[in-house]
Amino acid sequence: MPTQLFTRLLAALPGQCRVCRHWPSHTVCEDCVATFAQPRPRCSTCALTLPSGQAHCGACLKVPPPLNQCLAVVPYAYPWSKLIADFKFHAQSGLAQTLASLMKTTPWVEPAVEAADLLLPMPLSSQRLSERGYNQALLLAHHLQPHKTRADLLLRVQDTPAQHTLKRAQRLHALDMAFAVDPLLAHQLKDKRVVLVDDVMTTGASLHAAARVLRSAGVRHITGLVFARTE
Repeated sequence: MPTQLFTRLLAALPGQCRVCRHWPSHTVCEDCVATFAQPRPRCSTCALTLPSGQAHCGACLKVPPPLNQCLAVVPYAYPWSKLIADFKFHAQSGLAQTLASLMKTTPWVEPAVEAADLLLPMPLSSQRLSERGYNQALLLAHHLQPHKTRADLLLRVQDTPAQHTLKRAQRLHALDMAFAVDPLLAHQLKDKRVVLVDDVMTTGASLHAAARVLRSAGVRHITGLVFARTE
């Protein structure tokens, strides 16, 4: 049997850890969670890794972001970058439950979700949604707290180039008019506490653009919650 075919078949075996390939196991085994998903000190408003004992990074102290709080579960690195790519681009939507479960077990995440009135997934453009077939942020939000999840309040009204291809200034310009609140439902956001859910945060440009739109609609408190954060 060709090596590549054997590898694909092995990876598809049920009950096998997607990271270390040990089985029987959960999708990600406890040993791999302990090794690769240890909580680390992060800036409370942009989720960048910080030395222990510091609450904010210098950039957030200088220019506070439009988020009251920002939480990230893991760094965007091995093995999570591979799982996220499978989740988003290779039609493996079933990974949402595993990733959301890891999010729930991270300190500060469950209290933020419980305190929120609404969970708002970062929306995709209609073109991106058509290509992918699902919104990965919506799947994560549903697994975190289905009864608080709303995908009809925050809308993506303009498509933008893939954010990883742009420099920060270009991202900010591209995202200026990308998001909007449904005007017929905007009253439902007044004075609410919301959690903005996404899979990956890079510069934070998308989350910040969405947060500014929500502030304009009267949202009182905004927490950004992502599975992975680039370092």
